Amino acid sequence: MSNQDSAFFRNFALFSAGLAALTILLILIGRYVHHQAVPDQSGQVDRSTVQKTIQPVAVVNTDPNAMSATPAAAVSEAPFGGSLDGQEIYDNVCMACHTTGAGGAPKLVHAEWDARVKQGIDTLYKHAIEGYTGNNGLMPAKGGRADLTDEQVKASVDYMIDHLE
Repeated sequence: MSNQDSAFFRNFALFSAGLAALTILLILIGRYVHHQAVPDQSGQVDRSTVQKTIQPVAVVNTDPNAMSATPAAAVSEAPFGGSLDGQEIYDNVCMACHTTGAGGAPKLVHAEWDARVKQGIDTLYKHAIEGYTGNNGLMPAKGGRADLTDEQVKASVDYMIDHLE
């Protein structure tokens, strides 16, 4: 081997040894800092907080008699306190589409409602309760509020017909 080759190998070996020493030094410093920042807690974990954190949010009830113990009012309560005030229901549910015409909803003007009214009030009720897809757009069942009662939907339809411009 020439002098030049042996000098390269010597320098390469010194460089590799320096990198290895630096790596070991950094590992030792990291372990020291870690043990200073996070003390050893093995065996000191509070299991009650772990159990509370991982407990299920709900359980499946397979008892057929369990629902009879729940009061009917808690299972299903009509929105708006069961009110049959057509204006209140219109203002909170129907207005968003029927004032802007969103989704092809007819605005409260005679020109857009006269043909519908001629079909009969029962047809209007049916389309409002069950939903309807027509040439100009669609009406979701109960205006997208499945929790409304049929009577509440009918009250809002009556309100809209009474307030056509």
